[in-house]
Amino acid sequence: MPVLEVNDASFETEVLGSDLPVLVDLYADWCQPCKQLSPIVEQISDELSGKLKVVKVDVDRNPGIAQAFRVQSIPMLAVIANGQVANLQQGVLPKDAILDMVRPFLPADAAEVKPPELAALLQQRRAVPVDIRDASSYSRTHIPGAVHVPREELKDRAAELKPADGRVRVLYHRSTDEAKEAADELREAGVEVAFLDGGLLHWEADGLEVERG
Repeated sequence: MPVLEVNDASFETEVLGSDLPVLVDLYADWCQPCKQLSPIVEQISDELSGKLKVVKVDVDRNPGIAQAFRVQSIPMLAVIANGQVANLQQGVLPKDAILDMVRPFLPADAAEVKPPELAALLQQRRAVPVDIRDASSYSRTHIPGAVHVPREELKDRAAELKPADGRVRVLYHRSTDEAKEAADELREAGVEVAFLDGGLLHWEADGLEVERG
């Protein structure tokens, strides 16, 4: 989805009135760091199309918006959710950092499972965690009861992931993106799986149990 250019006149309609969360890229044509950030923002716009609206604002041509955000340094990124500023960051951020900014405000994916939800499902014996990292990572630490199916073997071993026992298979990686991508591919092939939001990093950050060694 292309990044939409908005101005002082269209900002209220396109941003504050948006049904989706909005990532606002505040930039200027002369700003070299802004040019470094621009392709990252465009990539996120493509990847999160339908879940996130991405717009850009030239602060030189739109003093009203610049004043509203109290812009003193650019590039600046803002997340607007439900018409309110939910997050604000300055500088050239890496893609992962921008995704961390917007992820809490994205509409939930039907296949997404939060760490506390997975913990409850495991306690009820209604889920099987599937670790899709490499073998050495799995051997160091993993979610209790997790089976290991490396990412590159998922398609060939898809039959193992079909929930014949009624327990949902929940894919996880170090963070969200790899597991979500793998889950999307399997679901398109007719294999109903879920993925762990935040991956093993968030699982551990939430103080949930892991097995080591």
